[in-house]
Amino acid sequence: MPIRGGADLGPTFVKFGQVLSVRPDILPRSVIEELETLRDHVPAMPAAQVRTILESEFDCPLEDLFSSFDFEPIGSASIAQVHRAQLKEGPFVAVKVQRAGIVKKIRSDIHLLYSLAQLLEGRLQLPGIHTPVEIVREFDHALTGELDFLSELRAAERMRKVLDDIEGIHVPEMYPQWSTHRVLVMELIEGQALDKAIPELNEESRQQVAHVLMEATYQQVFVAGYFHGDPHPGNILLRADGTLVFLDFGVTGMLTGSMQDLLVTAFTSLIFRDAENLALTLHRAGAVRQRVDLKAFTLAIETKMAEYYGASLDDLSSKATFVDMVNLCTTYGIGLPPEFAVLSRAITLVEASTRAMLPGVDIVEEVQPYARRLFVSQFSPEKMAEETARWMVQTRGYLKELPTQLTQVLLDLEKGAIQIQTRNADADALREEIRLAAQRMSITAVASVTTLASVIVLAAWSPEILGVPVLGIIALLGFGLGLGLFGMLWGHFLLMDLLKPRIWKKRVMDLLRFLWWRKEEH
Repeated sequence: MPIRGGADLGPTFVKFGQVLSVRPDILPRSVIEELETLRDHVPAMPAAQVRTILESEFDCPLEDLFSSFDFEPIGSASIAQVHRAQLKEGPFVAVKVQRAGIVKKIRSDIHLLYSLAQLLEGRLQLPGIHTPVEIVREFDHALTGELDFLSELRAAERMRKVLDDIEGIHVPEMYPQWSTHRVLVMELIEGQALDKAIPELNEESRQQVAHVLMEATYQQVFVAGYFHGDPHPGNILLRADGTLVFLDFGVTGMLTGSMQDLLVTAFTSLIFRDAENLALTLHRAGAVRQRVDLKAFTLAIETKMAEYYGASLDDLSSKATFVDMVNLCTTYGIGLPPEFAVLSRAITLVEASTRAMLPGVDIVEEVQPYARRLFVSQFSPEKMAEETARWMVQTRGYLKELPTQLTQVLLDLEKGAIQIQTRNADADALREEIRLAAQRMSITAVASVTTLASVIVLAAWSPEILGVPVLGIIALLGFGLGLGLFGMLWGHFLLMDLLKPRIWKKRVMDLLRFLWWRKEEH
């Protein structure tokens, strides 16, 4: 059942669901498919409020900025809405205006998410190596960037440079001089969302658009290392002349050189059916906290590969190649970098669009030319010369430092300053058990001595002082204390998983900090 009532959840929690929907390494596909239905359509801001925001940001009347401004938005969401306007003696533009008070509200909600995540830390088991606090921290970083429209402007301008040389691709022009952290002014694009435009295209046009989209993806991932993180059909428009237009750069991904090298190896291994090399590549790329059964991991990848070969995009309509690999990594306890997870989701969205345009086409045959191009580029004279030069510079640095490092080792050996340490994965748990055992032994000793001494005193004659049996009363109190200590001991033994003072102290402090923060906010 699709998730409904997105607007009732509030902007932060809707965005949280949308961010998680592009993270197949954290949530299973069934949950992601539900989150994809989450939308944040909300009523538009009043015209007076829009005017106030714009005039406050630019410190001048609205009429000094635009010769015309349509207060009826062409798009409205929980964080911002978009209006059609015309710059003063200039072109028509799209004006993205951030909602009033949205930053304060989102910061408040994120603080609540942090508090909830800290309460769940260690108690909620998540796939791979993720923890609740890490997930909220990544979401905080992503949403902070999305709230800064100048950050989106820079992302769009960078993407324009990445895709500038590809015929049939366009990125809207940005207007930095008319943009702020809360207002983004960009070129107004007339076109249809890709999913709505596809049914109206003939077969030749579909093939042409599909290959332009694949070429753009290749350029982003393998050449530039900078990609659109959410290329769903609503963020890709098709103009009347057949040009694809990328929109909404709030989510982008960046790949380092080493990440690109790993992706090249993984992609070519997948296409050329080298399961063993792909398994080793994914293992090397990820973070692991436990031993990985590489033989079983390789066999799982080989089984998955067998599903792709000879299959058309129609046959794979319920599958997603890159997401399947991410899910396998999660199953075997390999945590891939967040960029790889976002990329896998982006590739899946491109696959979905390509599937609609190229029904019946063998997916492996379709992408093999790109794999061959990658293979050739990796062994081109320019690439080999670059790699050789980089290797020589690194080797020179290592050789230059080697005598100093050897001298330091010899001096440390002479002084006995070298220590060899071993690490046991269960050492922390063992130390905790020893600490608890020592506490129980101490309580047992005190309880035993107190109880025994009290019994001995009670068994003896107890003289009275002013008619009061003082020693007898003290003995009874000691006997009660001993029994109380024994009761505490048994309670600690039976409920030791719940009675951990440090954990409860942390939870109480987290709750107090949250309550204090809410008090200060109001």
